[in-house]
Amino acid sequence: MSVQQVLPLNGLAAEQSGPFRADHLLVAEMVKPGSKVLDVGCGDGDLLQLLETRGIDGRGIELSREGVNRCVAKGLAVVQGDADTDLVNYPDDAFDYVILSQTLQATRQPKVVLENLLRIGRRAIVSFPNFGFWRMRLQLLIGGHMPRTENLPASWYDTANIHFCTIKDFVELCDEIHVKMERAEALDLYGRPLRLRLPWWVWNLFGEQGVFLLSRGGGK
Repeated sequence: MSVQQVLPLNGLAAEQSGPFRADHLLVAEMVKPGSKVLDVGCGDGDLLQLLETRGIDGRGIELSREGVNRCVAKGLAVVQGDADTDLVNYPDDAFDYVILSQTLQATRQPKVVLENLLRIGRRAIVSFPNFGFWRMRLQLLIGGHMPRTENLPASWYDTANIHFCTIKDFVELCDEIHVKMERAEALDLYGRPLRLRLPWWVWNLFGEQGVFLLSRGGGK
């Protein structure tokens, strides 16, 4: 698979100060100003607020009523919904971009959700914690317990995450359903992109999370 794995960060993503998360800054940089965007699993709406500062028309769908209420209180256009069941109700090409940020592992049918993202959006941006990260492996190997990190703080019995995956797993899924990767980034423990051009197995080991800009492929 041909993909430009490392692109220089500029603008928003180069500024890792301020109230916004590093992965949100990177996601926002991938969206062209003036685009129409749907943020699936938008949480408290922090990413939507960031997108608004760039002149982007952002909408959101969030599973929890509390999250929806917080978003609406901020003046954001967010409705309650489930990525697994409600994306099918959106028409084809309804958005320029559909974003799934740190939510893929909590869906019941990740493959179907990903296919729906690229049906209703011309492009999709997906970020997720990498379960192949070296600290995860070390906790399993040495500690003998399910890993916990800053991105995955919940215990195994109290987590919404049901489909953990690695960067390698996600790349293989994209191949399987003929998704084109326009850009890919692996972020380290501090939210900084790994700068060097490296094979996927290195990203899989040293990237704490992956961020992918996707579009429809032509192989189906």
